[in-house]
Amino acid sequence: MQTLAAFFLSRRISLPPAEQRLIEVEPGVPVLCHCHWQKDRKTLTLIVVHGLEGSSESQYMLGIARNGLAAGMNVVRMNQRNCGGMDHAAPTLYNSSRSADVAAVARNLVEHDGIPAFVLIGFSMGGNLVLKLAGEWGSNAPPEFLGVAAVCPAINLAAGADALHEPANRIYEYYFLLQLFKRFRRKVRLFPASFDASRLRGVKTLREFDDRVTAYYCDFTGADDYYARAAAANVVDRIAVPALIIHAANDPFIRLLPETKQMIVSNRNITYIETEDGGHCAFFGERGGKGYDGRWAEREVVAFARQFR
Repeated sequence: MQTLAAFFLSRRISLPPAEQRLIEVEPGVPVLCHCHWQKDRKTLTLIVVHGLEGSSESQYMLGIARNGLAAGMNVVRMNQRNCGGMDHAAPTLYNSSRSADVAAVARNLVEHDGIPAFVLIGFSMGGNLVLKLAGEWGSNAPPEFLGVAAVCPAINLAAGADALHEPANRIYEYYFLLQLFKRFRRKVRLFPASFDASRLRGVKTLREFDDRVTAYYCDFTGADDYYARAAAANVVDRIAVPALIIHAANDPFIRLLPETKQMIVSNRNITYIETEDGGHCAFFGERGGKGYDGRWAEREVVAFARQFR
């Protein structure tokens, strides 16, 4: 109920106009970022990354932007490659391994705007990306990188893909496949020399899609190889900055394996919060106080970031 409510219950979030910026994450591959600046940009910046088939317009992205701006921070809503209307930009696909794209955006903001500090925030697939990057940087992170927060991060990718195929979760898998099929067919129309629509034949699960499409076009040998190499679980023990991970025990399809949870709680830099309720990236709570609409996780990650101002 939490998960579906977060998806179907819209809300009005008023934000000031954002600067739209195209940032190259590799030669010839731009991503679209919506940048909300304080009058003085020399303050903490939140770089926020969405989940699978989300965008900078996802409700939680807008909620973080509103909360971050109210707390005196800059907020950059980053679209992953292809997302936010950018399918035409390059013959490439986004996937859960592309933590280097997040690093490229952060580097651009430091070099172009002179931001003195930033915190990475990710939801679901975006949570995997920001935790993966934090672990890859380890103790060699840029000095401007002060912290990372992830809500319902998909850091055990194989377990999550298999959970989506459980009977109770087929509605979610069907939704993701519907969106992924539409996007891939759009890429075929835009770049017929680079993509082949016939690879979708017989695909009925997310794992099959990742095996026949994601892995094939993104230099993995198959879904197993993709899930194994792209998972932030491989490097979460190397995170060397303060980190916050929020997970709901009743998340319908995000699975944290026992060994991964042990790595998380053994890392003294990580604060791990597991709630009984919350669903997937929902965490509806009671409304109260000025400007608080009950989205608990959105409030918590901005409160976590506030310590670095």
